[in-house]
Amino acid sequence: MSPWALVAAGAVIACYAALSRRLSTTVVSGPLVFMAAGLAMGPLGLGLVGEGGDPESVRALLESALAVVLFTDAAAIRRGELRREGFVPLRLLALGLPLTFALGWLVAWPLLPGLGAWELALVAVILGPTDAALGQQAISDRRVPALVRHGLDVESGLNDGLALPFFLLALAAAGGGHGEQGIGETFLRALLLSSAIGFAGGWAVARLLRWSASRTWTAHGWHQLSSLAVPVVTYPLAVAVEGSGFIAVWVAGLAFGNVLRPSLAVALAGDVDADAAGSATEFAERLGLLLASLSFLAFGAAVLGPVLEHLTWQMPVYAVLSLTVIRMLPVAAALLGTGLRPATIAYIGWFGPRGLASIVFGLLAVEEHLPGTRILDGAVAVTVALSVCLHGATAPLLGGRYGAWYARALAADPGLKEHADLPAEGVRTPRGGPDAAQRRRR
Repeated sequence: MSPWALVAAGAVIACYAALSRRLSTTVVSGPLVFMAAGLAMGPLGLGLVGEGGDPESVRALLESALAVVLFTDAAAIRRGELRREGFVPLRLLALGLPLTFALGWLVAWPLLPGLGAWELALVAVILGPTDAALGQQAISDRRVPALVRHGLDVESGLNDGLALPFFLLALAAAGGGHGEQGIGETFLRALLLSSAIGFAGGWAVARLLRWSASRTWTAHGWHQLSSLAVPVVTYPLAVAVEGSGFIAVWVAGLAFGNVLRPSLAVALAGDVDADAAGSATEFAERLGLLLASLSFLAFGAAVLGPVLEHLTWQMPVYAVLSLTVIRMLPVAAALLGTGLRPATIAYIGWFGPRGLASIVFGLLAVEEHLPGTRILDGAVAVTVALSVCLHGATAPLLGGRYGAWYARALAADPGLKEHADLPAEGVRTPRGGPDAAQRRRR
């Protein structure tokens, strides 16, 4: 990679940081800025990054970004939050996500010739998880009812972790990722052993921090840095035993957040700054923000640019269907009978952007050199790129229009199902991402 590519990346970060607040209310989203900058730096532009870039560096960046985001997203989920947030995330995760996998597999069959059954399943699973950061205004707009905003946020915070076992199973069955192990052993090792490592690591570090906070021994800065120890320890441990580092850090985040969160009450009763006790993952979230931004830049330069040179008509067609039919029909089926209005179901169905998780899963699948790798890589890359453009551009407009519709509907019917009051402790800011406000624990 040219040193000038690093200079350009630093310049893009500085310029976007200077304009980030102004751009946050426009159709120009952070992921779009970084992806476009990557394209300009790649083989279709200035050539600062050659085709494929530096594979090892790109992989390290993308995997680090996903690991940090998985950890911080999971750490932000409170125990019992799905119940408090209402029926929307439960239905989207338990019914909508599996239906999305199934429909994505069926639609891919005629459109992506050259892929086997398990490779088609890989495409469907890779494009199943959503990334709320790509449509941040759709969630942060206070005119949108809390039930919808929080439902989309919780869904995007959990579905990438829930998709991981399905991804590993499909990858192993397609012929990659299991070496001399059988498919069943690969799946169980990744799911059970990695989960055990993640839970032990997250629980142990959280208990240590609670013990330290109760004695006022932890400095504010180190309290924030401490959470990074969890993914740094659990990810390589899981990889060392041939498990899944991503599953380990996701489970570690769930354990860490739910064990550490009660320490806020300890802080309030003692001399520790309550904000310090409640913001252990703040630095990790900010690091995830930076890594995710750089990941979209690397995606544009090293992945999307080469794909566009070998584009086939099937790839954009599948991408359009993935963002519409394959996402929206399962959402409608999952929310059937809930009493939500069609406008709400359409809004939830549309805002299912594909982002960082899809990029990393796609990279891992491509590295296994499966038959039809170019087709798989192209379908995933074009879908993510189209999602970055469409969801970022429509979030401000549709958020405002849906919010205005909701205000009129609520005035006509005060018993509107969307008007579900959520407890104050269930309120969260949108998940981290290139434009998203950083999530705070309250």
